[in-house]
Amino acid sequence: MSTDINTIDKTWDLIVVGGGITGAGILREAVRCGLRTLLLEKNDFAWGTSSRSSKLVHGGLRYLKQGRFLLTRTAVKEREALLREAPGLVERVKFLVPVFSGQRPGKWALETGLTMYDLIAGKKQHRFDEKATFADAITGIRRDGLTGGFSFYDAQSDDTRLVLRLINDAVAHGGWALNCTQVADIQHDGQDRVTGVRARDAESGLERVITAKAVINATGAWVETLHASLKKGYHLRPLRGSHLVFPARKLPVPGGISFMHPQDNRAVFIVPWEGAVLVGTTDLDHTQALDNEPAISLAEARYLMAGVHMLFPALGISLRDCRASFAGIRPILSRGNRAPSAESREHFIWAENGLVSVTGGKLTTFRKLAWDALMAARPYLPAFETGRRPPVFEKIPVPRLVDGPLTARALGRLYGRYGMAARRLTETATPDDLERIPGTCSVWAELPHVAAHENVRHLEDILLRRVRLGLLLDKGGLADIDRIQRLLTSVLDWDASRWRFEIESYRDLWQRCYAPPGG
Repeated sequence: MSTDINTIDKTWDLIVVGGGITGAGILREAVRCGLRTLLLEKNDFAWGTSSRSSKLVHGGLRYLKQGRFLLTRTAVKEREALLREAPGLVERVKFLVPVFSGQRPGKWALETGLTMYDLIAGKKQHRFDEKATFADAITGIRRDGLTGGFSFYDAQSDDTRLVLRLINDAVAHGGWALNCTQVADIQHDGQDRVTGVRARDAESGLERVITAKAVINATGAWVETLHASLKKGYHLRPLRGSHLVFPARKLPVPGGISFMHPQDNRAVFIVPWEGAVLVGTTDLDHTQALDNEPAISLAEARYLMAGVHMLFPALGISLRDCRASFAGIRPILSRGNRAPSAESREHFIWAENGLVSVTGGKLTTFRKLAWDALMAARPYLPAFETGRRPPVFEKIPVPRLVDGPLTARALGRLYGRYGMAARRLTETATPDDLERIPGTCSVWAELPHVAAHENVRHLEDILLRRVRLGLLLDKGGLADIDRIQRLLTSVLDWDASRWRFEIESYRDLWQRCYAPPGG
């Protein structure tokens, strides 16, 4: 990675615009193909949808109900590949599905869907338990009308760490990536052929023209700002999905729970993640400006809480127990005449004179999006091999445990998230800094490591994306800011004035966009 637009070469084979999961996947695959590739992101890596997803690497069981079998098949295959390739980063999670009398879909429809899910994965992973057995496994679940429930397996990840692992691996093999660097416009020659971009450092305002044989526009919800849709009648429809974050002690679920919301019969989930519990998600049109960080509305929070209260009436949980919230924007290419939840999550690609645009898709299927985008750009690029593709993530040997506070699981987690950089992280940390941060799965040593090696510009980059303390700790981690500042002082050249600015800016942002809604 680099932090200075002046330090990079002027000429590349390929420029990727957008530092979310799709752009990161394209960068990784392009570098593997031997293409000199530069990635530019106008905010921070994973700033948009890719840090605000539901964190699930899943096949999309509900897509079977919609008849989208190919999408489900692709997603299930990708999920299984990521579980094999990225242990410690992508991990299996057990889901429970309660069945209530009069519910739609009912028991036999769910049985059919889960059987198909298993067939696609090539192994049986679901079962049905009767009411007593199912209810005994879930503290406080509503028993009235409960007839039993299913269990099955999907997977989850830290979405931002997935993006950064792809970028870091690509950079280690010769790629380049710049954050806080906006593409002001696409450059063309006299025949309207793309020749590169005009890039601008978002903080200094410094501009530079950078040339390339092709440009891939992977900016998600911003895709039409650089390249209007060529699909007749279709335009970008931003849809917001919002989530609540609770301490695990307040919502003690034994695994993920997927259930139908009592108001509209949409599938909603409750799932453990990184030491906390997420409740999500909503699905509605986002009408605010895309460059403003999205936030959950009070109406969305009440909607999610209505689902929690239906399922867990005895727990007495309220929004006062909520620790944080977050909202993300789904980039959907649409005619605009469907209910949000009925819109297709498949991706779309259009190409014109060396400019390729891609939008839509899912976190799980980033590899397919990346490869399809590269194939669309291939006519404009130097020749590269298109045969059998190796795994996205190279196998990394995790060393044996040595004396210290790390468990085998914690060590595997660090190697999954940071790749070979985990060796430097663990070898340079003190035993105290390898202790787990209470209420999370992270260790203190991750903070100075990301500050030193991952293009951090602001405190929010660390606490909201690199290490997710802004979602997991009370008051977004500000209760621990003294220790955080001591850890970061040695690697960030911020004076006292800069620290005050960063802390206050982060406090304001967290209160506006990540605090528990309604007070």
